[in-house]
Amino acid sequence: MSFSPDERGFYGQFGGAYIPEMLYANVEELRLKYLDIINNERFQKEFHRLLKYYVGRPSPLYYAERLSNRYGTHIYLKREDLNHTGSHKINNTIGQILLAKELGKKRIIAETGAGQHGVATATVCALMGMDCVVHMGETDVKRQMPNVLRMKMLGAKVIPSMSGNRTLKDAGNEAIRDWINNPTDTHYLIGSVVGPHPYPDLVAKFQSVISEEIRWQLKEQTGSELPDYVLACIGGGSNAMGAFYHFIDDAAVKLIAVEAAGLGVDSGETAASIARGTDGVIQGARTKLMQNADGQIIEPYSISAGLDYPGIGPAHAYLHSIGRTIVLDATDDEAIKAAFELTRLEGIIPALESAHALAALPKMKFLSSDVVVVNISGRGDKDMETYIKALR
Repeated sequence: MSFSPDERGFYGQFGGAYIPEMLYANVEELRLKYLDIINNERFQKEFHRLLKYYVGRPSPLYYAERLSNRYGTHIYLKREDLNHTGSHKINNTIGQILLAKELGKKRIIAETGAGQHGVATATVCALMGMDCVVHMGETDVKRQMPNVLRMKMLGAKVIPSMSGNRTLKDAGNEAIRDWINNPTDTHYLIGSVVGPHPYPDLVAKFQSVISEEIRWQLKEQTGSELPDYVLACIGGGSNAMGAFYHFIDDAAVKLIAVEAAGLGVDSGETAASIARGTDGVIQGARTKLMQNADGQIIEPYSISAGLDYPGIGPAHAYLHSIGRTIVLDATDDEAIKAAFELTRLEGIIPALESAHALAALPKMKFLSSDVVVVNISGRGDKDMETYIKALR
């Protein structure tokens, strides 16, 4: 199965590459070479070797018995939180660092919100001996300090972004400016299924290992490769695309994407870009984003730094437009409640991002025979300060 864009990078009306002229050569080099490189047998062998022996894949598919009893169904947790660096982000950074080496790049830049992609990028740069610069909104630097310290220990230079509301979107803007100023030796290692083509396809292919594993792990545990539901949180959408990828052609599998509602989708303080968004262009791709009548981006809000983004990956916009995915939302308070529920029932502290996916469970009606997979995209170490505040 291969869910891919057309030759111009479009999924229906979404996608493409809307880029400044100064970046054309960089993006065109990627577009012309990425498929030949990543489909090469030598590349695939090294990619999977590192996933197995360095990242620790396959990540477990865990039957959550007490959580299942709570909701009267069968709930399995895909434990991406157990990967090296603590999230799904390492799958993509391993792939892109190998691609960058093939392209002869010596310097890596990245954007990050929750810091998980920044940590994963800094990790693979340390592994490969490459210079690493991570752009991160000043707001996120403050609320995700444990990950900032990890990046610095790994040798990365962390540059706070001071524009806008100083979160993920602004970090992405600064990373693009950096790339424009350093076009020849630098690879921009985008962390989600966003940005100009070929990035959404590139990241989706590297993250598809998640759903590839879910299929054979379910077969092993239940006798069937197909669940009834797959749930994942969605900001830009990399973990959701990874969890959905190998089920897109299986109409019987319901794909549930959960957005960050913040204080509520109608509150004006939200990051629910499908619920509140319209068609437009953000950071190089046509997709759904929150914007005003003049096309100016509306600043998003979420308690979760990794979901605090005003748009969504173009492939997700397309899947929603054709009715293939169901999009729900969860508020800050609902996510916090869901995080504590999983912690108390299963002894697993999820990332705030993943907690949004868990928060959809009480909003759904399941049959007792249903098989439900929830992607736990990251661990909650980075969010302990927020969780501790909720205990007071």
